[in-house]
Amino acid sequence: MLSIPGLFAPRGLMAATGLASIGLVGGGVVLAQTMNLAACPLCVLQRMLYLLLALEALLAWPLARSPTLIRVTAALMAATAATGAGIATYQTWLQRFAKGVSCTADQPWWEAFVNWAGSQWPLLFEASGLCSEAGWKFLGLSIAEWSLVAFSSMTIAMLAALVRRQPD
Repeated sequence: MLSIPGLFAPRGLMAATGLASIGLVGGGVVLAQTMNLAACPLCVLQRMLYLLLALEALLAWPLARSPTLIRVTAALMAATAATGAGIATYQTWLQRFAKGVSCTADQPWWEAFVNWAGSQWPLLFEASGLCSEAGWKFLGLSIAEWSLVAFSSMTIAMLAALVRRQPD
């Protein structure tokens, strides 16, 4: 059985979360470009949260050496991942039960932020799709559903890092 020393230690979980986040953003960009998929505002918001998780993991690596800093960092990353899971859950609901509906009834602050970010860096943040359209599926799950799986897994990993007993 393959065993990677330290992978399940808090810093290892944080690093794995950060690397997975970068991989998911890269994979999303490649899928969008090669399959001509249009990201919606909720997709872009999730992409931003993956990038934030990667940044948090990058900052956590040198800082999270004491038990207190590990717990603070794990709590912050768990909150970010849980927020992503919530957004992915909402998008999954839209895709399954509210087909043809826009992301929101009016334009909230976050959608205006996504539009601004899309005008600054279109490759990563341009939102031109409908949140209620799945567009592409893999093994019967839409991208939003896979994102829900990923964010939920990251939340669990960060909660495990948070509650794991640390040497003083």
